Amino acid sequence: MDVLSVTLPIFVMIGIGFAVTRFGLFRPAEMAVLSRFILYITLPALLFGAIADSDPAEALHPGYLAAMVAGGLATMAVMFLSQALVGTGPVRRAMATMGSVCPNSAFIGYPILLLVLPEQAGPVLGMNLLIENLVMIPLSLALVEFAMARPGHSPVERVGSALLAVLKRPMIVALALGLAVSFSGIELPVWFQRSHHTLGQANAGVALIALGGSLVGLPMRGNRLLAGQIALGKLVLHPLLVAGTAMLLTGIGAVVLPPDLRLAAILSAAVPILALFPVLNEGTGHEGLASLSVMMATLASFVTLTLALALLT
Repeated sequence: MDVLSVTLPIFVMIGIGFAVTRFGLFRPAEMAVLSRFILYITLPALLFGAIADSDPAEALHPGYLAAMVAGGLATMAVMFLSQALVGTGPVRRAMATMGSVCPNSAFIGYPILLLVLPEQAGPVLGMNLLIENLVMIPLSLALVEFAMARPGHSPVERVGSALLAVLKRPMIVALALGLAVSFSGIELPVWFQRSHHTLGQANAGVALIALGGSLVGLPMRGNRLLAGQIALGKLVLHPLLVAGTAMLLTGIGAVVLPPDLRLAAILSAAVPILALFPVLNEGTGHEGLASLSVMMATLASFVTLTLALALLT
């Protein structure tokens, strides 16, 4: 019951978002507006406040960053090679690799961390988004672009453009500004602190409602077997390899990773696929596969996250 008290509220709010959209109280387009409100206002405010108010050593913990990057790269390698062995086509293989390492940190990961590790939730979210947006997503996009082999601009140019677009995202700008304040030791005015804290507090609940609403109307035509494999890779393979690399790196003395951050790393890897996964794969011809993977992973994560929390806490 203690574990369900953490996971059940998360999925109840996702269910509410799905229900109010499915039965017409809100339209899918209005949920898209809520998502933009989160991505452009509340999430940047939350990230800025969490990073700016934290100690620089907490904002960028080298052991945590190393474990998450190593675990993510290992997951990408295993998923890519396993899909190659079973004969999955190059584009779908690249999509499967992306889906296995791109978690929904902002909409699901942060609310869970807020309930389990409230003091570390903000800085951990900042590090997760930094890793995802500067390492995992660009590498995954590179795989997709090389697999597509589109005419015109080279894949390298396309990935470079995608990385530049990532650096312009409000949450990345907020991370950079928060780090600057944290490392400089600047004392922000009280009115400014209260403003961004108030906005940040609105993030978790609204994000979960918007996520549930965004699941309504997703195209569900696609390869169900591969979608299930992508969901399994994200919910099981990724956290297992993050846990394994964390144990290996700490065991050989390469990094120092406190127990709370080790738990945060595994839970962060255990959350379902990024809600923008279908958007990142627009133009591949497999958007239905991406949407089906998001739906499967989100629904199955109620079970896998509950089990993970029961085993780890």
